[in-house]
Amino acid sequence: MPHIVIEHSAALDQSHDLQALCDRLWRAFADHPSISGPDTVRVRCIAATASRIGVAPQSFAHATLLLIPGRDDATREELARMTLDILIDALADVGSLTVRLTDLNPPYLKRML
Repeated sequence: MPHIVIEHSAALDQSHDLQALCDRLWRAFADHPSISGPDTVRVRCIAATASRIGVAPQSFAHATLLLIPGRDDATREELARMTLDILIDALADVGSLTVRLTDLNPPYLKRML
């Protein structure tokens, strides 16, 4: 399980292929040796209806990585860096790109069909 949630400027929906970004992040995480299987990876984008940042251009993408605890610091750093590198490549002209890694502490509950 990781969940990767990308909050972004609403206009990025029109100027960038966000589905391709989700697919690329999904593949990178699904292939990573610290991930138990591709069926555990979730990636989604959420457009911000309003925002203001202190840089120009006024555009952003912020990825939050939600991970179940247990990975060592080096692996956590590697996953965060991998995420930022993919964002930089896919969204090179976006004003602010950031990544935050958060542990998903129990209870984490899920239901899947």
